[in-house]
Amino acid sequence: MARVRNMMASMAFLAMLGLSAALVAGFFGTLHPAFDSFSHFRVHLAVLMALCALPLLATSFRLQAAAALVFAVAAFATTSNALPRLWQVQADTIPANQIVYRLLQMNLRYDNPTPKKVLSLIGRTNPDVITLDEVSEMWTTELGYITSAYPYRILCPYPNGVFGVALLSRRPFVAGSEPWCERRGAMAIAKVDFGGTTVEVAAIHLSWPWPREQSWQIGELSQQLSSLGETAIMAGDCNAVPWSAAVRRVASLGGLTVMPSAGPTWTLLKLPDFLRRYAGLPIDQVFSKGAVVIHSASRLEDTGSDHLPVMVEFSLRPDDKKPDEHETALAAMGQSDGKTPG
Repeated sequence: MARVRNMMASMAFLAMLGLSAALVAGFFGTLHPAFDSFSHFRVHLAVLMALCALPLLATSFRLQAAAALVFAVAAFATTSNALPRLWQVQADTIPANQIVYRLLQMNLRYDNPTPKKVLSLIGRTNPDVITLDEVSEMWTTELGYITSAYPYRILCPYPNGVFGVALLSRRPFVAGSEPWCERRGAMAIAKVDFGGTTVEVAAIHLSWPWPREQSWQIGELSQQLSSLGETAIMAGDCNAVPWSAAVRRVASLGGLTVMPSAGPTWTLLKLPDFLRRYAGLPIDQVFSKGAVVIHSASRLEDTGSDHLPVMVEFSLRPDDKKPDEHETALAAMGQSDGKTPG
C-alpha cells in the first residue's frame, strides 16, 4: 500500500513539474510565439498545478508543493482582470451631459445554424456600431436584412469566402473619408461621426497562435495599427487572451489600451454554455485610445456561435477635458454578464 502511495505521489509530482514548466513558459511570450501559446491557458494550468500540489502537502514533496501553490496563486492573480465577476460592481456616475454609445462585438461563426438569433439580438440591443468576425458568404446575405437600420457598413471578405470581418454603423461615416479593408479580411477601419466627433472604429480578427500565423499576421497589420487616429476604438476576436504577448503587441503598435475583459467568451461549440462562461478563454478583446472612455462591458446570450457577444458602453471625453491618472479607457467599472441595460 505504501508503495502505491509513493508511486501516486511521484506521478503527481511529475505532473506538477510539467504544468509548472508550461506555466513558466507562458511568461516568456515576448521571446518567441511558441512560449506565448502557453500563456493563453495560464488559468487552466495554474488550477491544475494547484490541484496536483494540494495532496503532495502530506508527502515528502511538501516543500515543492507549497512553492508550486504560491506560484499558482501568483500566476492566477495576473489574469484577474479577465475573469468573470461574480458580484455587481458599482460604476462611477456618468456625467449627465455625456452621451453613452454602444459597440457590439460578435464572432458570428461562419456556419452559424441560427442567424436569426444574431439579427434578433442586434434589433433588441440596438448598438451604435457593430464589429463582426467570421463573416462568410452566408452572412453577407443575412446582414443585408438590416441594411436600413445599419446603412453605413464595410464588409471585408476573406479570400476563401469563409473568414472575413465587417463593420456596421447606425452613425454616418465621416464625410469624404473612405473605409478600409485589409487584403485578407483580417481588419476593417472606418471613421465614424459620433455627434461631430470623429472616432476611428476598427474590427480585427487574428489567426490562431503559434504554430499558426498569428505572430506573422500582427506584423502584417503593424502599419494599419500604428496609423489609427488619435481617438479610436477597436474590437475583435484576437484568438489571444488579454495578458498574452500577442495582445500586448497589438496594443503597443496602435498606442491602444486593452479594456479589462468581460470574461471568457469562447470554448468548443459542443460544450455547455456555463463552461464557456467560467472555463472558456477570454479571446474577444476591445482596445481604445484618445477621447474614448469605456464604462462597462458585458457578455450577452448565446446566438449559435462558439463565441459569446460582448456589448461595450463608452462615451467620448470633451475636447477640453484631459484624462487624469485615474481616468483611462480601462475604467470599465460595471462588468457583468447578461443583457445590457435598456
